[in-house]
Amino acid sequence: MTVYISNLAIHTGTDFEQVFVLESEASNGALNLNGYTGCAQLKKYEKSISSGSFTVDFTNRQLGKVKISMASTVTEELKPGKYFYDLLLNDGDSIQRVVEGTVLVKKSVTRI
Repeated sequence: MTVYISNLAIHTGTDFEQVFVLESEASNGALNLNGYTGCAQLKKYEKSISSGSFTVDFTNRQLGKVKISMASTVTEELKPGKYFYDLLLNDGDSIQRVVEGTVLVKKSVTRI
C-alpha cells in the first residue's frame, strides 16, 4: 500500500479532525475498509513516547474514508512545536502505515 504524506496543523485547546480518502492500488478506486482497525499517534521524535493518540473512526468504510481526531482536552495538553504522526491500518493479516507526516502544533491565542 502506498504511504500518503499529509502535513497537519493543530491549535492547542481546540477540537481537531482530518478525514482521509484511501485508494486501492489494485482497482484505482476507493479502498474498501470493511474489517480494518486503525490507530494513529503523535510524537515529538520518532523514538519518543507518544505525545498523544488520535481517535480513529471509519466514516464510510466502502468509500475508503477514515477520520483521525483529537478532543480539545487532548490538544490543550500539547506543547507548541513540530511533531510527527502516522496512521496504521490492520486488516487482520497485516499492519500497514497508510498516512504519515508532520504536525505543527500552534498555541491558541483566544481562551474561552
